[in-house]
Amino acid sequence: MAASAYSNGCTSEMEDLDIIVAYRAKRHATCFRLLHDRYASKIYSKALTMLRDQEQAEDATQEIFTKVFLNLGKFEGKAKFSTWVYSVTYNFCIDKIRKEKRSRALFADEIENPPDHAADEEDPGELATLQVNELRKVLAKLSDADRTLLLLKYKDGVKIREIAEMLGKNDSAVKMQLKRAKEKAKKIHGELFTSSTL
Repeated sequence: MAASAYSNGCTSEMEDLDIIVAYRAKRHATCFRLLHDRYASKIYSKALTMLRDQEQAEDATQEIFTKVFLNLGKFEGKAKFSTWVYSVTYNFCIDKIRKEKRSRALFADEIENPPDHAADEEDPGELATLQVNELRKVLAKLSDADRTLLLLKYKDGVKIREIAEMLGKNDSAVKMQLKRAKEKAKKIHGELFTSSTL
């Protein structure tokens, strides 16, 4: 990216990392506004999926962007900026859910040491075969953790490796959690819709 581009702030044609570098150098409000415009709707959509409340999702979006803004200097570019933002969003929403429910960890302790066999990362996703209305009813009966994990993988298409980075887990642990979440979904689907299979 040419230096002249930085002197005039940021442009919508710039890549995320270039915008971040320009922001760090010049502190142009335009730079952060561009990042906000690119990701606000995506963050809101993810927050709404996890929190299932429009007002909470709107508040969460503002708080998440504040966290992103305050921690922008810590972004090292090792992963995609979108993955980093996704991770901040996911962790913020999970923390919020945990606090509200006053529950223990949403993910079972056993996934810390999963067996060697695990779901294939390239699994096309059996959930895709469900009708939308059936899928909604099945997902509604899953735990927040299982539902979010399935949506991350099969709705948003997030790679196993990226999910593992978000959760601070290894790939095998995530694959095993996905496998168990799908098994629970199949069981619930069978109970609700005995005439069809997952």
